[in-house]
Amino acid sequence: MMASEEDPVYCICRKPYVESEFMIECDVCKDWFHGSGDDIPILRLHGGELTPSYFRENGFSIPILVEKKDGLGLIVPPSNFRIQDVENNVGSMREIDVIDVARQEDYKMLMREWTEYFNSPNRNKVFNVISLEFSNTKLSDLVLPPTIVRQLSWVSNLWPDHLPDDCTYTRPEVQKYCLMGVKDSFTDFHIDFGGTSVWYHVLWGEKVFYLIRPTTANIALYEAWVSSSNQSETFFGDQVDVCYKCVIKQGQTVFIPTGWIHAVFTPIDSLVFGGNFLHDFNVPLQLQVYEIERRVKTPAKYLFPSFETTCWYAAKHVLDVLKDYIEDGKKPPPYIVNGAKALSTHLKSWTQRKDLVLFIYFFKQFVKDAKHDVPEHIQYGKLLKELSKEAKDLDVTSQEKVKT
Repeated sequence: MMASEEDPVYCICRKPYVESEFMIECDVCKDWFHGSGDDIPILRLHGGELTPSYFRENGFSIPILVEKKDGLGLIVPPSNFRIQDVENNVGSMREIDVIDVARQEDYKMLMREWTEYFNSPNRNKVFNVISLEFSNTKLSDLVLPPTIVRQLSWVSNLWPDHLPDDCTYTRPEVQKYCLMGVKDSFTDFHIDFGGTSVWYHVLWGEKVFYLIRPTTANIALYEAWVSSSNQSETFFGDQVDVCYKCVIKQGQTVFIPTGWIHAVFTPIDSLVFGGNFLHDFNVPLQLQVYEIERRVKTPAKYLFPSFETTCWYAAKHVLDVLKDYIEDGKKPPPYIVNGAKALSTHLKSWTQRKDLVLFIYFFKQFVKDAKHDVPEHIQYGKLLKELSKEAKDLDVTSQEKVKT
């Protein structure tokens, strides 16, 4: 939670609370800490500027803030849409995950109970909802992610819309979340599952993001912090070089790139729509985050659904892109080459895991039976060979040009 003028406190450095500075209290030791809330060098763009060609030319490594949704192709309900309206569209008896902010623990609650709590004038606890995915509800008809998300998303473009009835995998539904936070709710530092990028639109209220660049050093510190036994007693923002502050106000939309470590504070009651997506521009880091999740034994419910299956689709897609460039006599962009290398390495290691033997069998059958946006059949061994060969050939060509 944040410090307030009504409750004067001191950081452990003995400096007093200043309204413009971020401070946080440790729930265990009750000490207060300053956050290094430097303003982020965030890109501010108009919605119409976010196009695939923009990302091909500039990459996607810095958060982007869009002041108004004009030009984004984003559809959300009007700003007078309330929590009761959310309930009416997802169902009163829908069970949702609710976070007890003080304990950072999950609880189950019916949607109608959440509405009653949210609208109560006297809340005895601070709860937060950040994982209500509503793609398969009536609310889905009222929300359409930004055009650029739909254009870049692996799930949108590489998975079939319909799967065979006997398929053992399901199409990931991660692009439509409704986040409902009450005043003083706080989500601790984390990286979004599978290294996904995020779109995040504040319908009403306000959110304060604390963001940390995914440098090699910061990622290593993050993994150590997540694995530590005293994680809840340590403010991660104090361990890194810089922790940036970014305030997202009503009507604004923010796009957070792959791997950015972030915490979110809610200064006033807020309703947010957002979603997650994998894409071509940061493939190695996406895979690195997934491997971290595996190493720290992240529970399955917090992982990107069908992540490895999605990466097999992506491998076929990246190989096709590489071949197109080569056939046209053009040099593939570095992000495609790096993506090919990373996928080749990781997918090969996955096929050598014992628990992947059944996965390979079922995946081959699954792809063979699919009728829509994916190939009728994927020979995983051949795919990996071709992907690895194309990436190596490009490496050799680059090295030869350097020598000459």
